Amino acid sequence: VSNRSISVYRCCVICTVVMSITSAFNIIIIIKQYLPSENNGELTILKSSVDNQTAGVSDNQTNASSQREYNLFEETFQIFSQAFANNVLPVLNEQNESSSFCPSIPPNLKGPIITREPPENFTLESMSMYHTDVQLGGYYHPKVCLARHKVAIIVPYRDRWSILRKFLYHMHEVLQRQQLDYRIYVCEQAFDKIFNKGIVMNGCFKEILNLEPNTPCFIMHDVDLLLIDDRNMYTCPIYPRHLSVAIDKFDFYLPYPELVGGVLAMRREHYLLVNGYSTNYWGWGGEDDDMYQRIVKKKLVVDRPPASIARYKMLKHSHQQLNPARMKVLRTAQKRIDLDGVNNVKYKLLNTTVYHLYTHFLIDVGEQPK
Repeated sequence: VSNRSISVYRCCVICTVVMSITSAFNIIIIIKQYLPSENNGELTILKSSVDNQTAGVSDNQTNASSQREYNLFEETFQIFSQAFANNVLPVLNEQNESSSFCPSIPPNLKGPIITREPPENFTLESMSMYHTDVQLGGYYHPKVCLARHKVAIIVPYRDRWSILRKFLYHMHEVLQRQQLDYRIYVCEQAFDKIFNKGIVMNGCFKEILNLEPNTPCFIMHDVDLLLIDDRNMYTCPIYPRHLSVAIDKFDFYLPYPELVGGVLAMRREHYLLVNGYSTNYWGWGGEDDDMYQRIVKKKLVVDRPPASIARYKMLKHSHQQLNPARMKVLRTAQKRIDLDGVNNVKYKLLNTTVYHLYTHFLIDVGEQPK
């Protein structure tokens, strides 16, 4: 949608309003013209049938007839004005507002994408010459239309700088074509402690709401996954939506039906309903399967786009050691849902830094309980 198209549409709406108002006044004028002739006819009949009335009485009848004419005209005008305000104007306002929105299917989508290495001069530390439409903090919104969806993208991160660089270079290109109002938040766990994804995610969720309280939708996104088909839209879903259905590492098949790890989109109210992520998983693994149990427990449905478009490339990275206690903790997932999560997460925000292509939260998750 171009600015010219939007302007043409708005001109059409304005013309419709003008034509409607013109028609309205034409009707009123016709009514006004009709009323005097009808009343004058009444006066002629009255005058011919009562010859012995005085001039003063005739004047009184004329004044009364004029008053009736005015009252009928005023009443008709009020009825029409009220009907016009109640029935016509809301439709015109709705059309004018909807004309500003971006199309439901963005026009510049490419479909399957071949990922590219970032240019050598692509930097994250300072203002980048790439993605010039992205504002400070990794924030973007389309200029030619009003985005239909506003999303915050949460990226849990630690010790993967080269991967983060590839992720940001690639994903900003894709997300801009989807015409979203989005902002990327990189949430890093501080210090060399055992990783706790649940605390990082819940802490980041709360800090985002401190910055932008009206954020309606969140997308939890592993830093090592690159979307390779931009038709897989990062919009705000009705139900929790698992976006990373088909990953090249798994031959583009979903490994098991309970999987919601990788890329997961949730509305704010659903994240709060399931109480976010469990904070009891220290080390790698378990927290995403725990999230699935929470979604099921709260009677939500996991939505998935078709595997033909929900496709990702996994960047090579060193795997963390599996949490040996994850299965034991997972067995109690549904019992802990209301007692373990975003409602009682404990962390310390050490720093918030706004870079060109992302907002960075540095979070201290504390020590693992003995």
